[in-house]
Amino acid sequence: MVFHHVGFIVSSLSEAKKFYLAALAPLGYKELHSIEGIVAGLGANGASDLWLVNVKGPDDSPTKGLHLAFKAESREVVDQFYEAALKAGGKDNGAPGERTSISSTPGYYAAYIHDLEGNNIEVVHV
Repeated sequence: MVFHHVGFIVSSLSEAKKFYLAALAPLGYKELHSIEGIVAGLGANGASDLWLVNVKGPDDSPTKGLHLAFKAESREVVDQFYEAALKAGGKDNGAPGERTSISSTPGYYAAYIHDLEGNNIEVVHV
């Protein structure tokens, strides 16, 4: 992976943390770092690669329009993400299935959820 980590601003750190921990649990994500009320570092395999940053002041606004794609080890993990994310308050943006219309990669299987801020979160297995 080229990226070391990604971070974005959320309107409620506690709500975003609950959502992402539930939605990404099938991928092994846990909270690895935290400064209460300011930032949370989530990740799998001991590395915080997803950072949630609380809105700091009146001039800050939550990150919107972001598309994050996470790699899954199996189609079952994609399905589990989708169900967990919906239960955690995410909005459907594409049920699990093969995406032959958007990828020339054979077997591209993905699901899409809008998070609490409206960002497009994808989990894909290829």
